[in-house]
Amino acid sequence: MASLKEIKNRIASVNNTRKITSAMKMVASSKLHHAQQMIENMLPYDNMLEHILKSFLVSSPDVSSPFCQERTAIKRVALVVFSSNSSLCGGFNMNVIKKMQAIVDSYSHLSKENIVVYPIGRKAYDKAQKLNVTCAGDFSQLIDNGSAQDCQRLSQSIAAKFIDGEFDKVELVYHHFESVGSQVLTQRTFLPIDLATEVNRQEERDLKSVLATAESQEYLKQHRVERRSGSKNEKVLYHDNFIVEPSVSTVLETLIPKQLNLMFYTALLDSVASEHAARMVAMQTATDNADELLRGLSLQYNKSRQQAITNELLDIVGGSINN
Repeated sequence: MASLKEIKNRIASVNNTRKITSAMKMVASSKLHHAQQMIENMLPYDNMLEHILKSFLVSSPDVSSPFCQERTAIKRVALVVFSSNSSLCGGFNMNVIKKMQAIVDSYSHLSKENIVVYPIGRKAYDKAQKLNVTCAGDFSQLIDNGSAQDCQRLSQSIAAKFIDGEFDKVELVYHHFESVGSQVLTQRTFLPIDLATEVNRQEERDLKSVLATAESQEYLKQHRVERRSGSKNEKVLYHDNFIVEPSVSTVLETLIPKQLNLMFYTALLDSVASEHAARMVAMQTATDNADELLRGLSLQYNKSRQQAITNELLDIVGGSINN
């Protein structure tokens, strides 16, 4: 059995550890409050802008954009991976790293030079270095001091490389913040713009519906629909009630880059809020474990102390009887 001094030293050590975990939990809670407000204010705007853009593109099959064109062959991909710069946040970084490694393995038919990783966070950067994939740079500063302007510059750079043909596909890997206790690891296509996500929001409908789907638009794009106007047949596209000013190209040139920038910035805010939530939960769990350990050590200390006192009393009583 451990001596009283050893137990006392261990109690002091656990107490010091508990002070650290408790302080880190309070710091993470304070940072989470600020990050949660930012993501809650940003998400409705991002979702609505994405809905407007994709519903317009789905409902107007004659409208095309180089940002929406899928490549027939995927020869070079880019992964934008969001992690944290520091540890002590539970399985947050491990989940991101495992997902990144799984995506890299899924592109095993490509050489490592054709898989470019944009690591947003020191943990993702270190893992990308170990995987021997091409790193576009170290963007760890975005986690602590990232702004909308910084994200805009980086997203515009990636989009320009996609348009120039340097990348055939760009994917985002990050944690989506749902609540303090729930952060969902998300893999999202950044480029080309995935219109299937908009189609999935609404039920599949027939051609009589007032809501357009990709299937109905593709059918009507190929066959056209006859609409009678008196004695004159007029062939028109389904759901042709969009009025665009000043022109379709002008609207798309403004709206698509804005949506891409916003998607990138929202992913950063999501990841930062998820990191603080994961760290707060991890430090709360560590503090609770320290409290439980202290209770056990205190009980053990009291038992050992009582046993030592009892032994001393027995020695005294035994000595007095012998005398």
